[in-house]
Amino acid sequence: MNHPLSTQGLTIGHGAKVLVEGMDLDFRAGELVALIGVNGGGKSTLLRTMAGLHTPLGGSVRAEGHDLAHLSAAERARRIAVVLTGRPQAGLLDVRTIVALGRQPWTGHFGYSRAADQRSVEEAMQALDVQGFATRSLQQLSDGEAQRVMVARALAQDTPVMLLDEPMAFLDLVNRVRLLRTLRDLARTRGKAIVLSTHDLQTALDLCDRMLLLHDRRAWVGTTAEARTSGILQRVFNAEGLLFDPRSGGFHPDH
Repeated sequence: MNHPLSTQGLTIGHGAKVLVEGMDLDFRAGELVALIGVNGGGKSTLLRTMAGLHTPLGGSVRAEGHDLAHLSAAERARRIAVVLTGRPQAGLLDVRTIVALGRQPWTGHFGYSRAADQRSVEEAMQALDVQGFATRSLQQLSDGEAQRVMVARALAQDTPVMLLDEPMAFLDLVNRVRLLRTLRDLARTRGKAIVLSTHDLQTALDLCDRMLLLHDRRAWVGTTAEARTSGILQRVFNAEGLLFDPRSGGFHPDH
């Protein structure tokens, strides 16, 4: 079976520095996966590598069974949408135009030609609740609003896979929960495999289907229920000064 995204023996890092090695991962249609770990543990590097933006140190990444190394940039963009950290430099482009650029892999430079493309753009803006400022430029938006616009652009790209690096970084608790619920619903109703990195462990445990945890150059993956009961969260985060209570599913400082 060809999953939307998978890795075989994947090793990631920078130069001679290995961050995580030997990863055999499958990301399934219809699920939301939280990628967690301490800073510098390889989360962003893994997302960039799985998006084809960073060369692996070993192993391979496959999108719908196709080795990313053998796909053109356009072919990758029709399979994988990615939102990286950092505020994009979009000049004076308005929100609707930015979201419409997500259609480029399918329609060419302007990405907003057919009625079907216009529907995709409008539906993406509605799903991420950014239609209210469709005519404003990105410069006029808060960091959280701008981040939602970029997720809407990725959704308009209409790919089987979405990779999101810290999409909740600039959101308050209410909007973090709202975004995760939206992404979970989109994964299930549209059959997407969505992977997002986050430091909001509690919300991820409550709303994601599975967790992928990077620690000590290895990857652990399991359901959120398994993450609560396996002891993995205690092993990783107790060493960082956080105590995980499996009964409540919450974290608190180690005093």
